[in-house]
Amino acid sequence: QVHPVESGGGLVQAGGSLRLSCAASGRTFGVYTLAWFRQSPGREREFVGAIRAGGSPYYVDSVKGRFTISGDNAKNTVYLQMNSLKPEDTAVYYCAAGLIVGANVVDRYPQSKSYNYWGQGTQVTVSS
Repeated sequence: QVHPVESGGGLVQAGGSLRLSCAASGRTFGVYTLAWFRQSPGREREFVGAIRAGGSPYYVDSVKGRFTISGDNAKNTVYLQMNSLKPEDTAVYYCAAGLIVGANVVDRYPQSKSYNYWGQGTQVTVSS
């Protein structure tokens, strides 16, 4: 099994940066797709981006150019570097892991049902 654990959330002013970490137990890299989702009050959980060993990171349009996902295979950790933060980025950020194989894998990245393992989430608050 995989147990993602997020860290790095906090309070930041608009325009600032934060880096979230997701430490996942087990041999996650090379096997699982690791993704970031976020959820703010009253809204559905939203896909942010995903990364898979051997592939390029994939992002939702609203964060392209501002957020960067990277991974450290040796540490079994994936990072979400968030720059130029906006108040609308305020949310609980979740890390998720899933075995996404076969055809059209990129199309399935944004789907919550593609991921079997979820972290507890970390709060990110961006003040205006």
